[in-house]
Amino acid sequence: MFNAFERMVAFRYLRARKGERFVSVIAIFSLVGIALGVATLIIVMSVMNGFRHELLGRILGLNGHLGVYAVGSSFTDFDDVTKRIRAVPGVVSATPIVEGQVLITSDAGGATGGLARGIRPEDLRARHLIADGIRLGSLDAFEGEDAIIIGRRLASRLRVSVGDNVSLVSPQGRTTVFGTVPRVRAYRVVAIFDVGMNEYDSSFVFLPLEAAQLYFQQRDAATQIEVFVQDPTRLRGVMRQIQEAAGSRVIVHSWQDANSSFFNAVQVERNVMFLILTLIIIVAAFNIVSSLIMLVKDKGRDIAVLRTMGATKGAVMRIFLLCGASIGVLGTMIGFVLGLVFCLNIESIRQFLQSLSGTELFSPEVYFLTRLPAILDYNEVAQVVAMGLGLSFLATLYPSWRAARTDPVEMLRNE
Repeated sequence: MFNAFERMVAFRYLRARKGERFVSVIAIFSLVGIALGVATLIIVMSVMNGFRHELLGRILGLNGHLGVYAVGSSFTDFDDVTKRIRAVPGVVSATPIVEGQVLITSDAGGATGGLARGIRPEDLRARHLIADGIRLGSLDAFEGEDAIIIGRRLASRLRVSVGDNVSLVSPQGRTTVFGTVPRVRAYRVVAIFDVGMNEYDSSFVFLPLEAAQLYFQQRDAATQIEVFVQDPTRLRGVMRQIQEAAGSRVIVHSWQDANSSFFNAVQVERNVMFLILTLIIIVAAFNIVSSLIMLVKDKGRDIAVLRTMGATKGAVMRIFLLCGASIGVLGTMIGFVLGLVFCLNIESIRQFLQSLSGTELFSPEVYFLTRLPAILDYNEVAQVVAMGLGLSFLATLYPSWRAARTDPVEMLRNE
């Protein structure tokens, strides 16, 4: 496409000589702008992908893909209903649980609201997010009427550890002759988990199913059945079959119903960030246009000489196309490498900047996660690189066309 003469002239024009420093500075700023735009776009898209993936993994790892609730009451025949649900094609597991809001207190003086879940020990061991996240204690002691498992941040807030006692206070109290008295029961901490999501680590506690039934006055009953399916993104068909298998007096809710507003907000934010950061690349592309127009004006006499020596309009156009494309390609490649390196080492970079500044850059209380995630989608990366190259090429068309239209006679006469 470009012969040796055109490449030699183009790269000669890119090297600044005395009196041409301003054009060269604009070209450098264009290159830096494209590099930063491409790198930032890759980094932000990867972080947003990681953020969504981590949240989805933790939400679906601790909560079921579907929740089956009895209409107006609890399940008294939950084992039979659970067995029928497990037989539905596409269902991986179904777990009866008892759930309720509680106030959690400790002898050390801490107190906080939380969610207590009653679950059978074998079902809790099957939840890999919890089983693999045990930091202190053991699931082997998760049995009896006084055992409880709590999150690491909750343990820190209550200032308790394995072997200490915590008390659960239920807002649904007992009715006595003196009025309604809150139900209070002490439990011994047998294990502490850390799933890496602040909301769960600071508010969830687990009890053996029988202990939760006793505490919440749900003897031989379950408040819901959590269901995990093979494909959590395609739930409509499975929900219909579960409804039929469980009976007409049940309500089936999906994780999408419970978290739709949250994930829609994440998607909207991702799209807005993509649009805003794309503007950085567009601005850098306009800088290429301005630098090439100035270069064409500055090299008017040179263009006239080239034309009188036999260079065609196409050759002149290709020379300036190569000048602009070189800036765009080099900037895009630098941005691609920077973005890739940053994403692959993002947590180490965060820790370094955090230690350097002495401030917390990624608060788990605000962002829900304890680490900064980044997942590279190479299709998206390819699209960003293609966009950078495409905008850079489009930015060179008008200045190159203008250079090719230069009349050598008029230019030499003006000189």
